Amino acid sequence: MSNLKPDSVIACLDCPDHVQAVLDASMWASTRLQAPIGLLHAVPSLQQKAAINYSGCLNIDDESALLDNFTSHEHQGNSELKAQGRLLLHQAAAYCEQHLHKRKVYSLHRHETLSESIDYVDEMSQLIVIGHHVTCRSTLGQLIRPSLCPILVTHTTFAPPKSALFAFDNRATSHKMLNWLCKTPLVRALTIHIVMVGKENSENCDALREAYARLKQAGINCKKSLLDCRDVSAALNYYQSEHDIDLLMSGAFGQSRLRELLRGSDTEKLLGSTKTSYLLFPKT
Repeated sequence: MSNLKPDSVIACLDCPDHVQAVLDASMWASTRLQAPIGLLHAVPSLQQKAAINYSGCLNIDDESALLDNFTSHEHQGNSELKAQGRLLLHQAAAYCEQHLHKRKVYSLHRHETLSESIDYVDEMSQLIVIGHHVTCRSTLGQLIRPSLCPILVTHTTFAPPKSALFAFDNRATSHKMLNWLCKTPLVRALTIHIVMVGKENSENCDALREAYARLKQAGINCKKSLLDCRDVSAALNYYQSEHDIDLLMSGAFGQSRLRELLRGSDTEKLLGSTKTSYLLFPKT
């Protein structure tokens, strides 16, 4: 029987370099959303084992004793990987407890790929948190594209954001994210910069003005800006850097596949270039 709890924040512990940041981001989101945290570990394949070393990924007091306890009686191979996963989940729960996190924390130890594990959790979850450098063969884009749940991508450190950039492009996914932002408590305390990259014409100005008004009516402190630039990712990265914004937000893969083929995906470019946490809203 599944122990997945509805409306959880799912912390994907698949990348050793990002475990602590993923947990810090998950605790922040869990507090804002008043949601439990599901600690998700997908057991990697034996072929990936050599590239993965979780020792030292968290600073907790009993790491050495736990490692000896879990691995001393295990055989090499899959048993060792499972033991390593149990250790990691135990460490992650202890880390949350040491940081006085008050929401429920539970474990999801999946014996399948990370993409299959995300597919398992995303319909029932509020948010998935994942590290920027995943250890599986799938790219971040391949993991994010089919998701039904908003995904927060972190780098190696995470600090609670004070401001966010909402990349608004007037497409359907962007409007769905706008509706979500007006309701979710996740970013309600932040200053949101709603930024549109495009020609300064009446259609874009009207769309941006209406989106800005929606956020204001929802009680969110926000600013708006229209940037006339051909390179969307470069314009957004520059604006974010100039205004020292902690969090980037956009719809995920809102463009048509033909446009992505011809000009490249703005989502993929932003995933590769942004240096801050990146919140993506699903297309479907």
